[in-house]
Amino acid sequence: MANVEAAAPPSMACATGGRRFAAFAWGVLAYNLAVILWGAVVRVTGSGAGCGDHWPLCNGTVTALSPGVHTLIEFTHRVMSGLDLVLVGGLAAWAFRTCPRGHAVRSGAALSGVFLITEALIGAGLVLLKLVARNATAWSQSLHLVNTLGLVACLTLTAWWASGHAAVRPRGRAAWMGGAGLASFALLGVSGIIAALGDTLFPARSLAEGWAQDFNPAASLFLRLRVWHPAIAAAVGLWLLFYALAAAGAGGMVRRLAYAVLSVLALQMAAGALNLLLLAPVWLQLTHLLLADLLWISMVLLVAENYKVAPATGR
Repeated sequence: MANVEAAAPPSMACATGGRRFAAFAWGVLAYNLAVILWGAVVRVTGSGAGCGDHWPLCNGTVTALSPGVHTLIEFTHRVMSGLDLVLVGGLAAWAFRTCPRGHAVRSGAALSGVFLITEALIGAGLVLLKLVARNATAWSQSLHLVNTLGLVACLTLTAWWASGHAAVRPRGRAAWMGGAGLASFALLGVSGIIAALGDTLFPARSLAEGWAQDFNPAASLFLRLRVWHPAIAAAVGLWLLFYALAAAGAGGMVRRLAYAVLSVLALQMAAGALNLLLLAPVWLQLTHLLLADLLWISMVLLVAENYKVAPATGR
């Protein structure tokens, strides 16, 4: 496959401080994964209403005084989210200070800031509308998830481009195949949110009881939809497998990223099966979520790099 990506002109060089800026960008991404995981702790422990219906205050105060467990968990999440705003703001300021207008790093950092602001607004809406008291609704959690995926994708690409990898404009076969993979992953994530809410709101004491819940016509919508998650996971897994194997033939960085996708995909499918068999214990739900985030990051990078080596006839 011929590399169709031309080198960036010297005028578009980004004096970001080299490794320091790239390391900071990767660090911000890693911190956001920690925030996401702690957000899952808030959900599975039912701590979303730990600060009442106050936002950004916690039970009407700036700091939680003599907090209970749920309040401490939710307050910690809010503190982590506040620090995240500072970090992403710093990332954007650093990028705009050192990169020329139109540079991909600027765009990635700016979009990261936009997605983080909408993330905060969605979280505030859940609190102020008193949806967290009942673990929110499927649509609001799904909206939250899609926004989070956008945030993680932008942070990932910002760090990747800051590390010296050039950006290209997606088009052609590589674009729609990669876009289909990312869109199907987002759909899988939405079904996973519904399954997780079902596990949290209606825990089962055995696998047989769980199956009975899923197929009970009088069961909650969460339970009746939960059974679709494994089927969607299998279908999406097959598509990602096909896409990664096809991309691996390009060699170089694309092959390494394809192998990363395949490795994390195998771990994720194993964790999903174990999650089902063990009735979704909290520690395994968090492991499953972390692997999903790592798979999403790997897919974003594979899609971004695969554009560069697509055959000229396919573009």
